Amino acid sequence: MSLFLTIALVHLVALSSPGPDFFFVSQTAVSRSRRQAMFGVVGITLGVVVWSALALAGLQLVLQRLAWLERLIAVAGGLYLVWMGVKMLRGALKAPATTGEPAQALQQSDWATLRAGLLTNLSNPKVVIYFGSVFSAFLGDRVDAATRWGLWTLVIVETLLWFTLVAGVFALPAMRRGYLKLSRWIDGFAGAVFVAFGLHLIFARRAV
Repeated sequence: MSLFLTIALVHLVALSSPGPDFFFVSQTAVSRSRRQAMFGVVGITLGVVVWSALALAGLQLVLQRLAWLERLIAVAGGLYLVWMGVKMLRGALKAPATTGEPAQALQQSDWATLRAGLLTNLSNPKVVIYFGSVFSAFLGDRVDAATRWGLWTLVIVETLLWFTLVAGVFALPAMRRGYLKLSRWIDGFAGAVFVAFGLHLIFARRAV
C-alpha cells in the first residue's frame, strides 16, 4: 500500500505543475464549457494511458539508445504545440477587444476537443520519460506484473480525477465572467505558453 501511496503523491505533484495539459483544460473550460473541457480531459487521459503503458513496456530505454528517435518525437510534438499556440494567438488578435467573445479558433466539436486533448498530451515526449523515471525509481524486479498494472491504473484514474477538478473549477460562473472581460489577454497568454512549450521541445538539447 505504501508503494501505491508514494506513486500517487509523486504523480499528484507532477499533475499540479502547470503544463500544456493544464493550460489546455483550463482554457477550454473557461472559454467554452465544462462539457467540452471534459472531452479534452478524456483525450489527455487517453494520452496518459499510452505514455504510461509505453513506459512500463520500456520505451524510455529505447529512446535512450536511439537519440534520433527521441529527437524526432520531440520536434514533432513541439511543432504541434507551436501550431496550437499560434491558433490561439491569432484568435486572440482577431477577437473584438470590447465584447469579450471567445476566440473563434477555439470553437470546435466535442470530438475535435477530445482529439486535441489527446494530441496535446501525446505531443510531449517528456511524459514518457517522466513515467519511465518514476516507475524505474520505485519499481524493482521483485514487483510483480499485477502491481505494475495496478500502478498504471492508479495514475490513469488520478489523472482523470485531477483534470476533472481543473475543468470544474475553471468552468465556474465567476471564472467565466472574468474570462469574458479579459478573453483576448487570456487567449493570448495561453497561446504564448503553448508556443513556449513547443519551442522548448524543439530546441532543448538532450540531457547527457
